[in-house]
Amino acid sequence: MSDKRALITGITGQDGSYLAEFLLEKGYEVAGMVRRSSVEKFERIEHLRNKIQIVQGDLLDQYSLSSIIKRFAPTEVYNLAAQSFVPTSWDQPVLTTEFTAVGVTRLLEAIRDIDPSIRFYQASSSEMFGKVLEVPQRESTPFYPRSPYGVAKVYGHWITVNYRESYNLFACSGILFNHESPRRGLEFVTRKVTDGVARIKLGLTDSLQLGNLDAKRDWGFAGDYVEAMWLMLQQETPDDYVIATGATHSVREMVDTAFSRAGLNYQDHVHVDQSLVRPAEVDLLVGDSSKAKENLGWNPETSFAELIHMMVDADIERVDDKLRYSQYAKDNAE
Repeated sequence: MSDKRALITGITGQDGSYLAEFLLEKGYEVAGMVRRSSVEKFERIEHLRNKIQIVQGDLLDQYSLSSIIKRFAPTEVYNLAAQSFVPTSWDQPVLTTEFTAVGVTRLLEAIRDIDPSIRFYQASSSEMFGKVLEVPQRESTPFYPRSPYGVAKVYGHWITVNYRESYNLFACSGILFNHESPRRGLEFVTRKVTDGVARIKLGLTDSLQLGNLDAKRDWGFAGDYVEAMWLMLQQETPDDYVIATGATHSVREMVDTAFSRAGLNYQDHVHVDQSLVRPAEVDLLVGDSSKAKENLGWNPETSFAELIHMMVDADIERVDDKLRYSQYAKDNAE
């Protein structure tokens, strides 16, 4: 058994898959917690299945969390699991709260009860800043969340601070600004755009419906950001850190970059659908990660344009492969 063992909740998500790859390269034993489901969704970690342990558990179930920690005995726990799609949090606010807020408390309680020496990482979010009271946002910026998801994340953040200060746990929160990749879910705007570009480029559709094109975000590459998570747990003392690029781009600029990559003009294809605009919009998010750069030695390596180009290229290849397979299956059925 390795002396470095990491438990990742939310391992089947974008961040979980990149973090698992990163930790395996560092020589960790890795276990990933997944909820019991009749349909397994392991696409992002399929290439890792023979290298990691999959354990069943649920942030809604205290016993399952305690059982996993006793059985696997992790030295580090990364809590990435949440109901993380902001629009869904308006439709399912109570469920979002149970997973994204109270679930953090259940996990911290299990650690406190079983092995307080475990180092804990909580995935906080730039959505906690919401209606921003300071530009750029840093660790000391007051929170003003604008969605049930953002509110739940604020609870998760402060309960982590509370357990650190009350029980002397090594508990850190990473306040990560928007981080994307080809593994991002199709429901998120960046991936919705790059998938739309691919489908338009390959002739499957001619238009893309989007919401607020003027919202501004600080977008980075998820593969860069998981290193910061790990670095936080390697320090002598626990603390909280903003992880961001420090550069802001509008949704319109992101759309233009994506369509241009495929040789298309977004104005010919993109239409604004008011039903896609959030009830309470977050207009501007941009982070100041000076503390992470100074204390952790962390810097993002992937530029905004490189990130969007990577995603467009991956989606064009994916959609093209599906088309070729469909045609191959059709030809062989005739």
